Amino acid sequence: MSVIALLGAAELGLVFSLVALGVFLSFRVLDFPDLTVDGSFPLGAAVAATLIVAEWNPWAATGLAMVAGALAGIVTATLNVRFKILHLLASILTMIALFSVNLRVMGKPNVAIITQDTVLTPFYGLGLSDAVLRPVFVLVVVLVVVALLARFLTSEFGLAMRATGVNARMARAQGVSTDLHIYAGMALSNALVALAGALFAQTNGFADVTSGIGTIVIGLAAVIVGETVVRSRVILWMLVGCVVGSILYRIAIQLALNTDFIGLQASDLNLVTALLVAGALILPRLGNPLRAKGGTAAKGGRVAG
Repeated sequence: MSVIALLGAAELGLVFSLVALGVFLSFRVLDFPDLTVDGSFPLGAAVAATLIVAEWNPWAATGLAMVAGALAGIVTATLNVRFKILHLLASILTMIALFSVNLRVMGKPNVAIITQDTVLTPFYGLGLSDAVLRPVFVLVVVLVVVALLARFLTSEFGLAMRATGVNARMARAQGVSTDLHIYAGMALSNALVALAGALFAQTNGFADVTSGIGTIVIGLAAVIVGETVVRSRVILWMLVGCVVGSILYRIAIQLALNTDFIGLQASDLNLVTALLVAGALILPRLGNPLRAKGGTAAKGGRVAG
């Protein structure tokens, strides 16, 4: 694999690490299976691209893309909290609706912004090549997001949100407004996913209504791989694990698709993804068979005695 391909994989991994952080919030912190991300990712790209084409400031366009993603998360939370629709079904309904919303926002299936100014434009004068500038810029954004998110999740409000995900009934007994924290968590989760979509559009030069297909799988894969590689219960390292998992996942995909003797093609991407996620889930469960046998024998001895 060439250096350019490696940098491209790292860049894409960093962009989707924001998706992984959003998925981490919904799945791991709130225990809320959320498929809205398949719609909020292209929503962020659509809003940012449409506003940039309309000659808005790229930073303002990116901020509004995050607001749009947050609203999508609030819609899902409202369906679940207010109308008692099962969380999985509520997120599917929002995801389906967002496909039409994204088409409305763009007015067509895709919008090209390759000739427009983006958030990257002011940094092109630094002397870095495009292949290096893009991943470095996204890395800085991701590091800032990780630092802010770690600070948030260790604050009083963040701890209450984590308690809501662990045991909502106990959290309510302690005076925590679990409904409020679900709303806030879902809004923040999908705002991060929409930010990823906005950056994806600006680094790749286009927004497409189908770009969100499989986003939830990519986010889950990154979270699972990250938890396998970075084993820690400290919230900062758990967030770092999401970022590392996303980068490793993208590099593994790139290596698999560029290895000639395996014979994989771009159309095999979903197969490779399924195998990687399955491997990440299975390997930690295998453990050490010798240790397992020893533990069983020891238990048997104690029972017999």
